Amino acid sequence: MNRFVTAERALRTAAPHELFDAVRRVLTEEYAARSVELYLADYGLTVLQPLSVPPHTAEPVPVHGSAAGRAFGAQEPFVEAFREGLVRVHLPVTVRGDRLGVLSLTLPDGDGASGVLGELADIAEVLGHEIVVAERDTDVYLQARRKDRLTLAAEMQWQLLPGRACSRPEYELGAQLEPAYAIYGDNFDWSATADHLMLYVTNGMGEGIEASLLTNLAINALRNARRAGIAIDDQAALADQAVYAHYQGRCYLSVLMFEFELATGRAKVVDAGSPQLLRLRAGVVEPVAFEAQLPLGMFEETDYVVQEFHVEPGDRLVFVSDGVHAVASPMGETYGDAALNRAITSTRLLPAAEVPRAILRELTGHRGRTVPDDDALVVCLDWHGR
Repeated sequence: MNRFVTAERALRTAAPHELFDAVRRVLTEEYAARSVELYLADYGLTVLQPLSVPPHTAEPVPVHGSAAGRAFGAQEPFVEAFREGLVRVHLPVTVRGDRLGVLSLTLPDGDGASGVLGELADIAEVLGHEIVVAERDTDVYLQARRKDRLTLAAEMQWQLLPGRACSRPEYELGAQLEPAYAIYGDNFDWSATADHLMLYVTNGMGEGIEASLLTNLAINALRNARRAGIAIDDQAALADQAVYAHYQGRCYLSVLMFEFELATGRAKVVDAGSPQLLRLRAGVVEPVAFEAQLPLGMFEETDYVVQEFHVEPGDRLVFVSDGVHAVASPMGETYGDAALNRAITSTRLLPAAEVPRAILRELTGHRGRTVPDDDALVVCLDWHGR
């Protein structure tokens, strides 16, 4: 039987919590691997956390400056010399553009390692898909991603998200939230069909559990309307009614909503609050302003109006919450005045999945302190067109 088929079958028949055992066993028996480690990206995208299975343990490795981190960032297999007669192979574990981690193994040196690199990369891809499915039934992989304990509000927010990246021929998406382990109410959501991409960028109100509950209510109201096939402006209206019915105007939620037509790049937009959009086109960064409408839930039965927008192949769209564009430096300069434009320009060569984290690192330097006062959300959309 083909070795890849053996590996695929082992992963598909393994118990949800035993995927790593299954892949390690196949790689050892079929590919003569001397050691196998699975590293999962932590919530802050700063380290790759080992999935430790006693008696095999490993230390976390940094995303930046490590061999495994190089494979993670470039999304390409990376081979390094290890010891005499051995090499270390690092394989990105990714599902439709969402970067989960890295599978690292030690193999005998020589042409044999390079000859099976394609097969090993395919095995890492199958492993990623199986991890996503297994997370419905086990906490093993979610626990392994944590270098610190999540607050309850952050737990609720991360469970609400669709992923941190997504790619299709027409576009690439990447997003990140900070502080990753104590996020309150900021959120993003996306959904694609054969013809459309729906994207929501949400700026939550309040702190802690109350902020998370508000966001959960609003996002699920939007999803409920979207899944019923309702138009984007009516999605906003129905979510507005749901939030107002519960909070009676005491709490409300800002959201920027897009529905992109994949074939043409035309988009319908509802701007209901404070998230902002900047566009990088032909090397020039410029803010894109829409007619501001009321946040969801501020008043009863608000009507929302669709606006038109067009994106061209090669455009990069960067969406930020007020915890990014409104942050002041120790000297009083607002990040959104000029520093954000510089950060978008300086990261123009990075893939969309890496841009949000890079911009948030720049934000930390601008702020002058590690701990933010507010949630910070960055979403990057690269548009390739059809």
